[in-house]
Amino acid sequence: ILSLKLSDLVTCTLLRVFDFRPGVDVVVLSFVAAMNSKLSLSFAVLRRSSSFWSHVKMGPPDAILGITEAYKRDKNPKKINLGAGAYRDDSGKPFVLPSVKEAEKRLLERNLDKEYAPISGLPEFCKLAFNLAVGEQSVVAKSGRNTTVQSISGTGALRVAGAFLANFGTQKDIWLPTPTWGNHKAIYDHCDLKVHFYRYYDPKTCGFDSRGCLDDLNNIPKHHTVLLHACAHNPTGVDPSIEQWREMAQLIKSHDLVPLFDFAYQGFASGDINRDASALRLFIEEFQFPSLFIAQSFAKNMGLYGERVGALTLLCDSSEEAERCLSQIKILIRTMYSNPPVHGARIATEILSDPQLRSQWS
Repeated sequence: ILSLKLSDLVTCTLLRVFDFRPGVDVVVLSFVAAMNSKLSLSFAVLRRSSSFWSHVKMGPPDAILGITEAYKRDKNPKKINLGAGAYRDDSGKPFVLPSVKEAEKRLLERNLDKEYAPISGLPEFCKLAFNLAVGEQSVVAKSGRNTTVQSISGTGALRVAGAFLANFGTQKDIWLPTPTWGNHKAIYDHCDLKVHFYRYYDPKTCGFDSRGCLDDLNNIPKHHTVLLHACAHNPTGVDPSIEQWREMAQLIKSHDLVPLFDFAYQGFASGDINRDASALRLFIEEFQFPSLFIAQSFAKNMGLYGERVGALTLLCDSSEEAERCLSQIKILIRTMYSNPPVHGARIATEILSDPQLRSQWS
């Protein structure tokens, strides 16, 4: 510390920090004086401890969404975005479905409020989403055995399912197909589930590896969870035939495994929303699985990307069991995001509940 004495200066106080970067010396210059008195000038060099977050490493960009960010930065007029799939018009501009525009117009005319949704989401939306997946005439749709909640799109549905499995699953293991959507493993790693892989795609034939898949499923221990792409497998687009699905269902049920259907592309595989639900409905109706998960997304098939509209269903053995599971899922949701947004779910509800809009959409 260096001190200098001066006199006959006015009263002043000054504190100046010259450098305050993490791990760098901090130089402090201070004046303390009084009228007609001596001035003390002090320099102090202090050592500041390292930043709390100096140990944090730069994370890699997302493999899919990172491409979109790079696309936005690129000034080349001939650029093409091969990142996240989204509807575009002939000029490459975002395209909103006519049914979505009409539904949104109707909602705005009603001057609806912006109150919180229930923790489990909008009840009518949950009912319509579940019926879309299993079929309105399905026995299970009228049984009360399902607990369905609105989710933050498909990713949110998968994440809540993972949290439920981590808290209440008798086994904390989940099996993913090879390959699978890039975010699946990260989601379940963050749920502290043990992630395993089963064979699915054969690069030699560019088709479904039926034998490899069945062999791997046959060796999965009881009560593990198996993630299945309900249709339009991401990223290969290769789906099993209905007979191959039947073989898979037999093995999965005989080993007491829990199916988790990722249903992000209903309507995209065949162009028919009911045909694309064939595998899921096979598990429910023909094989009568006592328990399975359905993670739905309306981002793709309604183009509601930014609205984050989805649903998670847990099919249970009884309506009483479904009520208990719902109570615990709501607790998990409350700690994650409290309750879901309403606007996108209202759009989806309007489309699914109105025959004219639904026909236009599907």
